[in-house]
Amino acid sequence: MTFDCIKFEKEAPVAVITLNRPQVLNAMNKQMWLEIQTALEEVKSDDAIRVLLFTGEGRAFSTGADLKESKTRTLEAYRDYLEFLQSVSMEIIRFEKPTIAAINGYALGSGYELALACDIRIAAEDAAIGSPEARVSSSATGGSFRLLLDLIGPAKARELLFTAENIDGRMAEKIGLVNKCVPRDQLMAATRAMADKIAENSAFSIKMLKQGLLRAADGEGMETLMAFEVEACLACVSSKERVSALSEFEHRKKS
Repeated sequence: MTFDCIKFEKEAPVAVITLNRPQVLNAMNKQMWLEIQTALEEVKSDDAIRVLLFTGEGRAFSTGADLKESKTRTLEAYRDYLEFLQSVSMEIIRFEKPTIAAINGYALGSGYELALACDIRIAAEDAAIGSPEARVSSSATGGSFRLLLDLIGPAKARELLFTAENIDGRMAEKIGLVNKCVPRDQLMAATRAMADKIAENSAFSIKMLKQGLLRAADGEGMETLMAFEVEACLACVSSKERVSALSEFEHRKKS
């Protein structure tokens, strides 16, 4: 498929989705979300790809929704768009393979929410991250109410949403919104290093670990969660990767 709003590259074991509308700071329109959804399906079906990265072309990750497009929608069309955005966001949140956002510049509104939906976030030190919705009489989407609470707690989540102020990568790292921040010229190298480290591990094991973390985040009861842990562990030790993984682990211990 030809993509107009994203770049999609695969170099096993990593795939990269680059938001690619730099002339509008990667503002997100419906076509971009459709292309992201298509790329997600391709990554899901490719066993050689173990980690998916998101980043932005130029000086922005994404400045959020394309306001030029949204101004022309009827309320009914807006509902359809939002429900579609939510469904793709949920696909990213529950994506069985690990996802990493490399936040290279502005990450605002739904662009910021896309980064929140990823498992791990690495930001440029001078990135500008925030939720401007309260300034423009809008509201947050992408599951960000829960995701923000889980990452930074209720007090800080309220502060960021209510003030609509941006923070840089350093502050985002300090409050736990991103996993780490690095100088901008080191961003993709640091993100790729993280992806390669993850890709060295058992894909099936990571799939089970991610399922368990999502169940815990959803508030599943402890007994039910611990029953899942038993089944997940048994599934992992029964997998074809188990023998080779143990052998390699023993070899590393001895070397």
